[in-house]
Amino acid sequence: MEDPYVFGDIGSWAERTEVHKAASQGLVDQLRQLIADGAPVNIVAVDSITPLHEACIRGQSQCVRLLLDAGAQVDARNVDGSTPLCEACSAGSLECVRLLLDHGATVNPALTSRTASPLHEACMGGQVECVRLLLSLGASLEASDLYHGTPLHVACANQHTACVRMLLNAGANVNASRLHETPLHYAAKARQAETVELLVEFGANIYARDQRERRPVDYTTPDSPAAACLRAYERAPLTLQQLSRVAVRNKLGTRALEVIGQLDIPKLLIGYLSFQ
Repeated sequence: MEDPYVFGDIGSWAERTEVHKAASQGLVDQLRQLIADGAPVNIVAVDSITPLHEACIRGQSQCVRLLLDAGAQVDARNVDGSTPLCEACSAGSLECVRLLLDHGATVNPALTSRTASPLHEACMGGQVECVRLLLSLGASLEASDLYHGTPLHVACANQHTACVRMLLNAGANVNASRLHETPLHYAAKARQAETVELLVEFGANIYARDQRERRPVDYTTPDSPAAACLRAYERAPLTLQQLSRVAVRNKLGTRALEVIGQLDIPKLLIGYLSFQ
């Protein structure tokens, strides 16, 4: 019995070719034979899904390699504007991601009104290793899509603290705004005390107000850990560690942010102040 087709609501298997089917289901020998027989590897379905998209959605790395070696368009876009790299990042298939990048996939494709970047997709699924790889290749930290905001917004909304930390250490704008909502608003809505604390440690504005004039704390439930965390920050001044981190980030800019977590920040701040 064939596996049912489960990608989205658009299209059906009746609209897919045998190449799509083989790529999606990991039928390597069948796909190799289809290619040898001259089947087009860049054929698209009504929603502009290519066989390469299908293989990446399911993390079928062997099929991805076959398609790419046969000339599949590495940056083809589907009807939503997503590239195969977006799909591989969403699936968390590091092997597929590496194959696509080795064949020239664009790390920062132009965003359309309907799509997110590969980094957005990796953050949405909490795919830490994909996030790490994309950041090492210069993925845009401030790319903002219509529905989600920046990758940091996405990571906070989806409760992926490890991704949040990685983005912040790479220099993501902790107070980036989407409709006046900051990542801290998103973390508060998700009731993630650990993420809330992490954002504040990196300089998040606890008093920022969204378009409804609501602060992050206004989205927490009373007596929740996230609410207690924000209330505590409201009552107490920033610690030396927090002040140090903000001062160093402002002074050095994003190029030195990756090493900040390894520094003795209070001593660095004292040294910095002694020269002022």
